Amino acid sequence: MSIETTKLELMHLLLQTQKESLLEKLKTVFEEEQVDWWSEMSEKEQEEIKTGLTQADKGEYLANETVLKRFDNWH
Repeated sequence: MSIETTKLELMHLLLQTQKESLLEKLKTVFEEEQVDWWSEMSEKEQEEIKTGLTQADKGEYLANETVLKRFDNWH
């Protein structure tokens, strides 16, 4: 059985059920399966993002247009 067939069968079952408890269980399964991209990053990557956010909060950043103009000089 292909994954697409399984999905269609599950969608059919999902659309037919009126059991709220079953729907909540399914929702919980999907939520538990979601990957947290933050925890997938290394500590160094997390620290770099935190540093960038702190700098942005302080107004220490360049406007997108300014950065794009710098890159235009490379082409």
